[in-house]
Amino acid sequence: MDEQNPPIQKPEPMSVRDAGRKGGRATRARYGPEFFAQIGQKGGKAVSQRYPSEHFQEIGRKGGRRVAELVERAKRLEEELP
Repeated sequence: MDEQNPPIQKPEPMSVRDAGRKGGRATRARYGPEFFAQIGQKGGKAVSQRYPSEHFQEIGRKGGRRVAELVERAKRLEEELP
């Protein structure tokens, strides 16, 4: 190899996270941010038609329990600090 033609380097493989970010940005540039709101509403409507209200009540209870656990844990950690 000479100095005028450096060796060609293969690009590093893209992570799934980076690929998703790149695709999301391209979609936003192409369709606008309103597009995401529309597809989110469409998906939410489809899910609400598929599952009964009890399903969402259980999800809410699980989320509430988890938040309560995290708050309690944070309080204990604050009490342990000098």
